[in-house]
Amino acid sequence: MTKSNDIAIAVTTLGTGAPVLDPNRFSQSILVEAGGHQLLFDTGRGAVLRLVQAGVKPASVGQLFFTHYHSDHTVGFADFWLSSWLPAGGGRKSSLTVSGPTGVEALIEGHRLAFADDISIRTADQNLPREGTEINVRSFDKSGVVFDKDGVVVTSFDSNHGEKIKPNWGYKIQYDGKTVVISGDTKFDPMVANMAKEVDLLLHSFGAAREGLLSNPDVAGILQHHTSPVEAGEIFAIAQPKLAVLIHMVLLGRPGYPPLTPDEVLALMRESYQGPVVVAEDLMRFEVGDHISVIPWSPPAGS
Repeated sequence: MTKSNDIAIAVTTLGTGAPVLDPNRFSQSILVEAGGHQLLFDTGRGAVLRLVQAGVKPASVGQLFFTHYHSDHTVGFADFWLSSWLPAGGGRKSSLTVSGPTGVEALIEGHRLAFADDISIRTADQNLPREGTEINVRSFDKSGVVFDKDGVVVTSFDSNHGEKIKPNWGYKIQYDGKTVVISGDTKFDPMVANMAKEVDLLLHSFGAAREGLLSNPDVAGILQHHTSPVEAGEIFAIAQPKLAVLIHMVLLGRPGYPPLTPDEVLALMRESYQGPVVVAEDLMRFEVGDHISVIPWSPPAGS
């Protein structure tokens, strides 16, 4: 992709994996930078570490949005929240705003209770400002506009992750004439394609396993909640984004059946879509302007 000098929205895929314990692919967390705002979508495993690797002070993130409440999307919240309060994380001095569908209040209240002693001790012992631990919770019982400030508009939409996994949202982010859509976890759902018609960047989750594993009840039970690579291609073919990005890689394997490789995933997806697509890696950066630049992460010199 050609690099643009006029960046409207920048997206960093902090975590591109799933509940599978993989040090190369942390679970889902996505940073979106637009209009002077740092917006975080989900706090999967290691989200705060990835922010630091990306050169972003955790305390600079003022808005967090949850898609749903599977642990691989929330398990990094405590670390992000409290590390951003500490001096090493930027020393947050004002409240963090956390938005999400119904259920976010319980998630946050549980964290407040769990870490009340830590907060009290550090406030007294280190003179850290208690205001930096405050959380402004915004809970929504239906999808729609959840953020609108300085020209940045974030709209949530329902997506289908399974009958019992509700509420479950994707997000559309718009700024300066550019649009990014994050599917969230979803089965094949035309709603995602409709929300993402001709957007600049569409980040879509998927799940896959080798054919010999598809009859395994455990594997089949997991994959029924996810879009296959071929189905993801069908969504891309309908939406026709300028760039499609595969994220949240639920790649299942068992003895004798190693997980599919990214190249094998792309080969399957190409059965239904021939347009521009990238298999995301952790810490990959997408700069959206007149053109879209894709920048793989590399360690700082000397590290």
